[in-house]
Amino acid sequence: MLPGFDGPQLPDWLAARLRGGLGGVCLFSMNIESPSQLRELTAAILDANPDAVIAIDEEGGDVTRLHHQTGSPFPGNAILGRLNDTVGTEGVAARVGYELADAGATMTFAPDADINSNPNNPVIGTRSFGTDAATVGVHTAAWVRGVQGRGIDASTKHFPGHGDTENDSHLSLPVIDRSLAELRERELIPFVDAIAAGTNTIMTSHIMLPQVDPVHPATLSRTILQDLLRGELGFTGVIVTDALDMKGASGITGIPEAAVRALAAGCDLLCIGSNNTDEQMGEIEAHVAAAIESGALPAERVLEAAERLRVLADQGRTVRAAAAAQPVPDTAWPSAVAVAATFDVQPGTVLPAPSPEAPVHVVTVEGVPNIAVGQLPWGPHSAQDDAVRAAGLVFHLVDGADLDAAVAGIPSGAPIVLLGQNNHRSERVQHVLRALRERGDAPVTVDMGWPAPDRADAQIATLGASRLAGQAFLGRWLAGGFAAESSAR
Repeated sequence: MLPGFDGPQLPDWLAARLRGGLGGVCLFSMNIESPSQLRELTAAILDANPDAVIAIDEEGGDVTRLHHQTGSPFPGNAILGRLNDTVGTEGVAARVGYELADAGATMTFAPDADINSNPNNPVIGTRSFGTDAATVGVHTAAWVRGVQGRGIDASTKHFPGHGDTENDSHLSLPVIDRSLAELRERELIPFVDAIAAGTNTIMTSHIMLPQVDPVHPATLSRTILQDLLRGELGFTGVIVTDALDMKGASGITGIPEAAVRALAAGCDLLCIGSNNTDEQMGEIEAHVAAAIESGALPAERVLEAAERLRVLADQGRTVRAAAAAQPVPDTAWPSAVAVAATFDVQPGTVLPAPSPEAPVHVVTVEGVPNIAVGQLPWGPHSAQDDAVRAAGLVFHLVDGADLDAAVAGIPSGAPIVLLGQNNHRSERVQHVLRALRERGDAPVTVDMGWPAPDRADAQIATLGASRLAGQAFLGRWLAGGFAAESSAR
């Protein structure tokens, strides 16, 4: 079991469970205050259980825990897919792996191998390398090689593919009504490539595939995990569940029963949630023990899972020791200029040239945070500095409940550039845009998420909102790069 907990220090109850053999922990932003504090925390975890998995959601882009206070310095998958340099992708992953190893982590829940084939997907979007299966596959494999070369276990996700959904499995149970033959032609390709690259673990998704298993979501399906993933695809590593507190896994049965069913289906490592308690872990443990006693869950299945984790721990220690002697990975690629060149700019789009005498107002509209991403700085708002402000940019952050009051604070008639994420799906962005347009303003729209296919309200689409993407946007703008675009990229 892999619980989460609150705060920057290891709780006594969790230390006791680790000493008793608990599989590990999952760390979140609420557990990280500084690099030194994080190293002390991970050292305490490994002191309690040297074999413990210490997992973090660090995808190298919009999803970051290490950089939750500032925004990620990495480009993110969608931008890497557009750069389409697999050597570079491997290098970015190696840098992420270096940071994680330095922090004392052992596993990252990455790379995201989902093909974002549905632009209305509320949970994947820019976390994906793209819409083409082959492109996603080669970059997924490169990311696996890069991060595991630094001794950090990759957890390629979300098997068998979460890209073609319009629902978030944190909140409901999405359905992908595709046949196994169709999955082989698209969704499974990146996982095949990841397995060939040696991914140590694969994370399941809480989605229904009724043409493959009409009864069980993927995390709880022997057909999907045993017959397909292990049997047909030949995966022999550790199968990790996505968090079992998500509605797609435990909304009907509760977490203890979901844990039993996930183990029975073939999962080896159970992510429980983000803020668990000793009492809750005791309930899950007791329910698993009762299932073994009754014969509902074979003891051999649980022992098999434990043995896979022991092997994983031994291998990880060996690779991390060797990687520690390697040079620190290069940080020169991708540059902000290279990132900015990937932006999709609609024909005729021109950003107003700022100056101290005629400032341009940059309006960042905060959306409702995706549960996977969480609340963190993003885009130009996180990348602004004194030099940028002196150039004539005035920043507004629209993040309160009273959107109309926020709009009233933006001067009417002044040049306005509005930034959001997934603008076509964001009610807050649409509300602010309507209010600005109704009073006669015509803001230039920038989407730092995954835009609509028709690029509605996305005259510029960056397909990434990390701090690096924000720096790239500002750099290109202030260098005059949006002055006379003539064709979309």
